[in-house]
Amino acid sequence: MAPKNIDDYIAAFSPRVRAILKKVKATVRKAAPRAEERISYGIPAFALLGNLVYFAAFKNHIGFYPPVRDQRLKKAVAIYAGEKGNLRFPLAQPIPYALIGRIVKVRVRENREKAGRKGKKAPRRR
Repeated sequence: MAPKNIDDYIAAFSPRVRAILKKVKATVRKAAPRAEERISYGIPAFALLGNLVYFAAFKNHIGFYPPVRDQRLKKAVAIYAGEKGNLRFPLAQPIPYALIGRIVKVRVRENREKAGRKGKKAPRRR
C-alpha cells in the first residue's frame, strides 16, 4: 500500500533506517522550512516553487534525488553519484547530513531564481 505522507513512508522501515530517514527529513525541513511535503513516485519529496528533492530508503543505501547543477556541489557529491544524477548514501557509512542541507539550500535558491525569471512569487519568509 502506498504511503499517504512522509511519516507513513518512514514508519515502514526498521528502527535504524527510520532514525536516518527522520534525520534526512529534519535536515531538509531545516534547510527549506517553507517547502511542502509530499509523496511523489511513491517516495518522500519536498517542493518549493517546483520540486526540490526526493529521498528513499533501499537495502544498502539512502537514495537522494536532487538535480545538482552547482559546480561546487558537483565536486562535493561526486563520491555519492549514482546513475541518472541520483546520490547514494551507503547505510554502512555516516550519512552526510550537512551536505544534504547544502544541497537543499542551493535547490531553494535555484528554484527561487527560476521562479523570478518566470514572474512567479515565492512564499514569503518568516
